[in-house]
Amino acid sequence: MGILTHNERLEFLGDAIIDFIVAEYLCTRFPGLDEGELTILRSAVVRSETLAGLARQLELASDLRLSRGEERTGARSRVPMLADTFEAIIGAVFVDQGLTAARAVGLKLLGPIIERVHMVNSVRDAKSILQEVAQAYFQLQPQYQVVDLRGAEHCRIFVIAVLIGDEERGRGEGLNKHRAEQAAAYAALIRLRSEFALGQ
Repeated sequence: MGILTHNERLEFLGDAIIDFIVAEYLCTRFPGLDEGELTILRSAVVRSETLAGLARQLELASDLRLSRGEERTGARSRVPMLADTFEAIIGAVFVDQGLTAARAVGLKLLGPIIERVHMVNSVRDAKSILQEVAQAYFQLQPQYQVVDLRGAEHCRIFVIAVLIGDEERGRGEGLNKHRAEQAAAYAALIRLRSEFALGQ
């Protein structure tokens, strides 16, 4: 094989593979999401800034071979250059080891980002996310209980605990039950994220 002058073909291939493995993961991981929601999540995950961040994490910039002109203009640290480099790496893994390996490498890096993006995009419906997590990790449904009522009658503050099985996983407060339950679910997700490395 001759000397490669650039990574453009590998970038092209890697771009397509990343789109595929992220779409495949989303469809499997979140079966309740419709096409529009899946598209939004995929777009949020495969942004150039995200891929460039992974390239920095892997310290790929130091291995780039650039022309003097590109070096002078700071191309080594530019988002498009770094994102393209990450795509080329995934493309190279595919060429060398096949789809299974490319999927494994890609999802090891992108999987935690997908979980974080999903959580951020769904923060207004933390109860739904907690239900998915509780079913996946405990095969149980979260249960919500009012544990305290504070304030004057015209301005009640509800304090709600969320339990998974017999264990309290989070508490939240709100001016009505719905808001307090959402806050409790969000608190539980933060705790579970730490315990089970969700979205890390």
